[in-house]
Amino acid sequence: MSQTPIELKGSNFTLSVVHINHSQPDVVLKALQEKIAQAPAFLANAPVVINVASLNSTVDWKSMHEAVSQSGLKIVGISGCKDEQLKAQIASLGTPLLNEGKVAVQKAPPANPEPVEPIKAQEDDKTLRTRVVDTPIRSGQQIYARNADLIVTSSVSAGAELVADGNIHIYGNMRGRALAGASGDTQAQIFCTHLAAELVSIAGEYWIMDQIPSEFFTKAARLALRDGTLAIESLN
Repeated sequence: MSQTPIELKGSNFTLSVVHINHSQPDVVLKALQEKIAQAPAFLANAPVVINVASLNSTVDWKSMHEAVSQSGLKIVGISGCKDEQLKAQIASLGTPLLNEGKVAVQKAPPANPEPVEPIKAQEDDKTLRTRVVDTPIRSGQQIYARNADLIVTSSVSAGAELVADGNIHIYGNMRGRALAGASGDTQAQIFCTHLAAELVSIAGEYWIMDQIPSEFFTKAARLALRDGTLAIESLN
C-alpha cells in the first residue's frame, strides 16, 4: 500500500508569547534586543507569538513587524487583537491571527519578574557563582542566574522559567522550563529529582515535553550535551 503524500496530526508546541505594550517600534526593538541578550542561546531566532491586546490601529504595524523581525525573533502568529483596523493591517502582511484559547502557547515571563535580581559575577572573575532559591517558583515567574549556577530547592510550576548561564539543579517537582548554559556553555547540565518539564534546554539545544523520553518523565534525571545533542540519564 502506498503511503499518503501528507498527514495532518495534532501536536503541542511550547512557544513564548511576546506582549507588546508600546506603540513605538524603536522602543520595542530595543527592549527585545535587551531581552534576547540575556539568553541568546535560547532566544536568538526563536519562534514566538506576538500579543497585541494593548495596541490599536494607531500603531504602524508594518514598522512594528519589521522591528520584531529585526530583533531576530520569528513571528509565527498574532494573538489578542481586538481592533478591526489593526486586524486588517496584520492580515495584509499575511501573518496568521490566532485565538490564544485554542492554541498551545506559553505566556512569556513579565518584563519585571517578581524574583530577586540575578547574580552578576565580577568582570574579572570568570568563576561561576551559585544562586540558591528556597521558595516555590510560580507560573509567570522567571529566575535568571547570570554567570552563575542555579539551585532551586522547591517546586517549579508550569509556566515558570529557570535560566542560568551555568548548571541548573531542581530538588522539587519541575513542571516549568529549564534553560541551562544560556550564554552558550555546552558543558552546562540540568539535574532534576522530578522531571515533568514543559521544556529543557542546554546551550540552545532543547526538548519540549513530548520529546523527553517517557522512561525518565517524572523521574530523577540528569541532562547534558553529548556531541552537541541532548542526552539524558537517571540521577541515582
